[in-house]
Amino acid sequence: MRLRLLGVLTLLAALFVPLTGSPASAATTAPQIYGAWHCGDDACIWGTVRTVSEFDSKNHWLIDRGDGRPSVNLVVLSFLEPQKLLHGTDDVTTAGGVPKGITPEIVQYFTSHGIRVMLSIGGITYTDAWDAALAENARQLGLNAAAVASRLGVGIEIDYEQNTDPDLAGLQTFIDAYRSVHPYDASGADPAARLTLDTAAGDRWLIGVNRKATADWLRTDTPVLDYANAMVPARQPSTSSATANWQEHVDGKPTYSPPVPPLAPAKFTGAVYISDQSKTLPECTDFANSLQKSTGPFTQSVAPNGAGTSAGMLGYMFWAAEKPSTRGSGTVPPNTCEGGVGAGATAYGIPLPMPALRQG
Repeated sequence: MRLRLLGVLTLLAALFVPLTGSPASAATTAPQIYGAWHCGDDACIWGTVRTVSEFDSKNHWLIDRGDGRPSVNLVVLSFLEPQKLLHGTDDVTTAGGVPKGITPEIVQYFTSHGIRVMLSIGGITYTDAWDAALAENARQLGLNAAAVASRLGVGIEIDYEQNTDPDLAGLQTFIDAYRSVHPYDASGADPAARLTLDTAAGDRWLIGVNRKATADWLRTDTPVLDYANAMVPARQPSTSSATANWQEHVDGKPTYSPPVPPLAPAKFTGAVYISDQSKTLPECTDFANSLQKSTGPFTQSVAPNGAGTSAGMLGYMFWAAEKPSTRGSGTVPPNTCEGGVGAGATAYGIPLPMPALRQG
């Protein structure tokens, strides 16, 4: 009798596991990208040349989480102004179209520690400048971006935040021009071949850019861009709202006209804040209570829903290092992020340097 009862219990246990969706039985993929946007010490202008020693005094946590290993494997220096890049502008904050603070020495500060570096073109402040530069000469803008990438040994991020009637034809020309110099490289071996795009946190803003990118540039069969970043929302989200936004990208919006197709989980990252104007965030200082921890089960296991073949997003991006605003403390001492971002890098076993990214 006891043996029969044990047999029944064993059978029920076997049936119960898949019905409850046990994490132990779900496919998971560890993050490959774990990066921070970096705004310098002047709210993303990068307008002055800095010594490496002074820069390190404000940013050492990025290259050392406390045990000699970097806290991130990617830093995106933000932002370049599109019209200045197009014209090769020289002015008080800019040299040859590039902010004066973005120097080979600052790039090497990160790359010498195995951290990939990219430059972001745009941001919400420069939306009109993107429109004007694309209208004037989108091809030359793409070629100029490719030349800067070659000179500094960095990748390029497109942050074109035009929510109303974006110039998608111009953006296509920009991408084509860039790719004529730096073709898509699945291996990731050429830093300058890394070309990415920012989208909204979910599918309900920047719809035109998101739709075009998902349909034509972020496909797993014919990739043009390496991946997209789902940016931070207007304020720090809850765990459920963050994952709901990211799920929108995976699902697409079939009811929109025209529809937004689904995006492969392996083709985008999710983002959270690490600096705030009024308080220190756990995402910076306390991994145990952070969004990068609480959303981890989702980001590592979210299943494809019409695009892609592998589970899990590419990883996380953090907004933003040092001083993204003229107000608040940012991530400078004593509010550095070894305990949040750095501890997460250890918990997730973030690869350094960044490996070749999943393609599907």
